[in-house]
Amino acid sequence: MEPLITAAELTAAPATTAVLDVRYRMGGPPGHGEYARGHIPGARYVDLDAALAAPPGPNGRHPLPDVEVFGAAMRAAGVGADTDVVLYDDWNGWGPARAWWLLRWAGHARVRVLDGGLAAWKAAGLPLSTEEPVPGEGDFVPRPGALPVLDADGAAELARRGLLLDARAGERYRGETEPIDPVAGHIPGAVNAPTTENVTEGGLFRTPAELTARFGALGATPGAEVGVYCGSGVSAAHQILALAVAGVPAALYVGSWSEWTAEGSRPVATGGRPG
Repeated sequence: MEPLITAAELTAAPATTAVLDVRYRMGGPPGHGEYARGHIPGARYVDLDAALAAPPGPNGRHPLPDVEVFGAAMRAAGVGADTDVVLYDDWNGWGPARAWWLLRWAGHARVRVLDGGLAAWKAAGLPLSTEEPVPGEGDFVPRPGALPVLDADGAAELARRGLLLDARAGERYRGETEPIDPVAGHIPGAVNAPTTENVTEGGLFRTPAELTARFGALGATPGAEVGVYCGSGVSAAHQILALAVAGVPAALYVGSWSEWTAEGSRPVATGGRPG
């Protein structure tokens, strides 16, 4: 199944499709208030911090969620073993990408992200709803391990032998600023590839050809061993989604920079080169 779906395609999707609103803004409040003010008809809200991550700690700001908690949240949202799932938000697609990656990692292949999110839905002149539906309980049972993950040691090793992409903004990668984590810079050997460059100014993903060229120039080709990290494992999932559009599989370092810098003993590089 292709990882993206257009607004027009979503209007023709089967009525059994589970549409999940995953509004999330880094440092902002939960998105349920925005969801309540207007969402795609039939969509259910999913809280990223509560359902798609464990509490912050030494493993990072957004560790993998408890499998039972994640499974229960998906079932409550109407996700079944054979349910088509579509995810969206109203910001930059990071929340839906995290949910897409988690569902894929947990063995659910029938999942897509709405290209352009709620903005694309509204631009197509499609309606919003303020009614919060109560779908039937799904029967989805997570089976973790369908997508590769990296720990800190694995990320360091991959940066030496393969390609480790840092999905954060260039100034954070270079160590010029760090607004969230205790140390500025990047994992030695990592190559900067900001997530923001995956999309157009209008918020749509770049074409497969454009993404193939973008990642190919960095060495991310279908035969390469590729990993991705960011600040806390959220925007990196967006990078893995973009890589999937380009036909390049990649592993996620879930703990990302927030875990890498937590204990204060791991090496840090600065400047514009991998280091």
